[in-house]
Amino acid sequence: MSFKLIDPVPENRKSVTDARALRALAHPLRLAILNHLMAFGAQTASACAEAVGSTASNCSYHLRSLARYGFVESLQSADGRERPWRSAATGFEFRGEEGTDAAATVERLITEAQIDDGARLQKKALAVRSQTPAEWRDAASANSYALLMTSAELRTLADSLDALIRPYIGLTRAVPPEDSEVVYVQVDAFRHPDSGR
Repeated sequence: MSFKLIDPVPENRKSVTDARALRALAHPLRLAILNHLMAFGAQTASACAEAVGSTASNCSYHLRSLARYGFVESLQSADGRERPWRSAATGFEFRGEEGTDAAATVERLITEAQIDDGARLQKKALAVRSQTPAEWRDAASANSYALLMTSAELRTLADSLDALIRPYIGLTRAVPPEDSEVVYVQVDAFRHPDSGR
């Protein structure tokens, strides 16, 4: 399956705090669709279905749900048949209303869905590794580290990694090299749950 990214757009990150919107996004398929649109730009429901392993009608339903809460928007169809959809922002920050159990639960569900979607993509990449060009196999990495640091150092590290990664975001990159491909990067950094010092 081949994809062409849309023209770059200025960075536009949205903060989502509405509990209903967060609940709508907590559905794993909706999150996978949104992640796909953010990675590949405007896509039809059929293209989304092929990417996330669903049906076009199911993806169309979920795209309309995402649109209702402002996560995606539909575009005019070039051929008058299937219309493309795109992410309504180049990034989202999810924060429930402080102190509410419902918000904390929804935030946890979204994070779990993101973890599951990342695992799905990693497994899919491993399954096709033998067909992946050698230069891409050699460039890929899967590392984990056990670091000893303070919470302030962790914040500095996370901000530094974000600053290094941000210029390469596909939706906002102005002039990518012609041989560019979409690359999935997931950075997780948190206090180890078994760390009880």
